[in-house]
Amino acid sequence: MVTRVEAILYLKGRPISRKNLTEITNTDINSINKALKELKVKYSNTKSAIELNEVNNFYCLELKSTLNEFVEDLLPSELRTSELRTLATIAIKKKILQSDLILLRGSGAYEHIKELTNKNFIIKRKQKDGRSYWLSLSEKFFQTFAVSNEYLSQIGGTKK
Repeated sequence: MVTRVEAILYLKGRPISRKNLTEITNTDINSINKALKELKVKYSNTKSAIELNEVNNFYCLELKSTLNEFVEDLLPSELRTSELRTLATIAIKKKILQSDLILLRGSGAYEHIKELTNKNFIIKRKQKDGRSYWLSLSEKFFQTFAVSNEYLSQIGGTKK
């Protein structure tokens, strides 16, 4: 359960309530509380770059604020962290329906998709039999991040 809650908090990229976590994981509040407690301990390690934050009973995983200045120079300046998380989700999947991405990342991903398309990091194509769009990586993505399709297949757990 801890791994599932951790994955949800990472992919959502925004604070999420315990109630939403119970709905997404289809489990009870006690299991969620236990998982959150374990994650708090895991990320309280001073060697971790990530921390579990709670604000008004909403939880999220974030980069420790002491590292913000450091990573600012490492990231492409034209992308925000939330857009990078959406792009990472697309990269891991290699090809994903926009509707599925919205389920994973929340409605804020519509704006991320628009920005990522405008900045030529992703390609958006109309689904043939449906109302959604297929999202895939562009050549600019591969040039900017110097990552191969083969590597993405390994981390995504799919072979193409």
